[in-house]
Amino acid sequence: MVVKTITVTEDAYRRLKARKMGDESFSDVILRITKRPPLADFFGVISPETGDSMWRAIEEDRARRRRLDERR
Repeated sequence: MVVKTITVTEDAYRRLKARKMGDESFSDVILRITKRPPLADFFGVISPETGDSMWRAIEEDRARRRRLDERR
């Protein structure tokens, strides 16, 4: 196993330490809190209509930003 040394602020260290559970190492904590759940876990969380509405809003925002960038 390769080991890397990182530098964190005191505040970051305290926050990370506060998240430790039982005999977890700091590596275990970092891996646990940065783990991304599979997208399938979110299936059915919102209705298809809400998803469509959100997608349209995202697309409209992207188009608006492109137009603004073109004006610059």
